Amino acid sequence: MRSALLVIDIQESFRQRPSWAAVSNPDIAATVAPLIADARERGDLVVWVLHSEPGTGGVFDPAAGHDFIRHLDGLEPVAGEPQLVKTSANAFTTTGLQQLLTAEGIRHLIVTGIQTEQCCETTTRVAGDLGYDVTFVTEATATFPIAHRDERGRPYEEILASPRTLSTADVIARTEYALAGRFATIATVKEVLAR
Repeated sequence: MRSALLVIDIQESFRQRPSWAAVSNPDIAATVAPLIADARERGDLVVWVLHSEPGTGGVFDPAAGHDFIRHLDGLEPVAGEPQLVKTSANAFTTTGLQQLLTAEGIRHLIVTGIQTEQCCETTTRVAGDLGYDVTFVTEATATFPIAHRDERGRPYEEILASPRTLSTADVIARTEYALAGRFATIATVKEVLAR
């Protein structure tokens, strides 16, 4: 069965935020690279997804006069690999991803990217609802500590110091609990490479 490896939002925009100092996996590009090489070797489809927020003026705004909406160094699409740009949390709603997968006859997805509990988890949930078999490679995702709802907007140093902030380990564990057996199979990079 041919699969599609989704490389979601592993982009420079995130490195430009103060939260990058607390990212769960600063070497995410190196973690995902073997999965990309494996997918290419197997003849699987590698789908590259970038996140864009037009009109916001921030690091995800393509018109803000910077070049942050690009893949992290070490990750490079090759000719023929689809490159999608999304403006929603999941990789389906604002792109032609489902049509692409249907045209390619793909029913199995391998999910990697940034952020574990946002774009990666949301894409996985939508894919599950659409009937795809999904493998969620948690260690090939990255996330950040999450501020309590009452503390959003505070300086990042205060958010990190707050006892109410959800740690990256807690975010990752919660995502695995929510997805496993419902929307996806949780797997390690080693397990995916050994399939």
